[in-house]
Amino acid sequence: MTMSTSITDITDGQRKQIKRFAEDAVDCAIAEGFFDKKDVQRIIENGDVFKARVAAAMKNLSISDDFIDEEVKSNYRYPFDYKIKGIGEQVNILRRFFPNLGLALEKIEQQPLPPNAEGWFAIPRWQAVGKTYEEALREVFNLLAEQHDGKLNKYGFEIGEKHLRQQERTERSLRIIGGQQVGFDILIVPAQFGLCHKGRSVRRARKVFSENEFGLGVFEIGCMLLTHPERLSFENLWVICAGSEYALRDDGIFTNVPSFILDCCWIEIRILRAKTAVDYYGSATAFVPPNWFLPSALGGG
Repeated sequence: MTMSTSITDITDGQRKQIKRFAEDAVDCAIAEGFFDKKDVQRIIENGDVFKARVAAAMKNLSISDDFIDEEVKSNYRYPFDYKIKGIGEQVNILRRFFPNLGLALEKIEQQPLPPNAEGWFAIPRWQAVGKTYEEALREVFNLLAEQHDGKLNKYGFEIGEKHLRQQERTERSLRIIGGQQVGFDILIVPAQFGLCHKGRSVRRARKVFSENEFGLGVFEIGCMLLTHPERLSFENLWVICAGSEYALRDDGIFTNVPSFILDCCWIEIRILRAKTAVDYYGSATAFVPPNWFLPSALGGG
């Protein structure tokens, strides 16, 4: 099942107006005498670069200003020893942790990565790990604790549905990705591990997600940490689970998010307010490849 890309939500009038703006900008630049014949020829010879920069400018201008004050400068990076493993190696690691897992459609990693994705990650369907989401997540937590010599601190983190839920956009996106990999227990997903949204609150990150981008939840990130334990270190960027929503009390108010950190050799799950922007945190996200989805299928953040 391959879904074609659709941009039907853009009206003909909007399209014509944007084109007029572009033409007017070129006419104004030439009229101002900024370029001579040789300058314009160089631009023509670099037509692809010119188009890419115009597209980038359009993208920057289209980004929402919502929660723009929930973003701080960050110099935090990934650990030096962190490197994305090949899909074959990731699948082998997962099948050692989960011996009953089936196969993965490994050839997907041969496809081009969507923009902003850092690499392909192998992530089991939670249904292949447990009978319920809660059971699957508990199994991941047990394995993370085992991997870190029992040093897992959950700080009272509650897994039940009254406290933890998947964000709707994440659930829909994983359903689309899963629909492209029917019959495989391990999904191959293009993702980034937090660097793209470092210093942003979850609310701000969700507002600037690209059209095909979605937050990864605590289950998905837990599995990514099983295959890449070196991703977390004390002095480098920690990970926010932007695809999960958390309620501190049994009140239906899901205004918080889980996060993974490493503190004094302990892997910890801490809860952040969705409006909190911290320089040493970044939201991990994944992307639906453009030829797999209709933009309207993901809906809002």
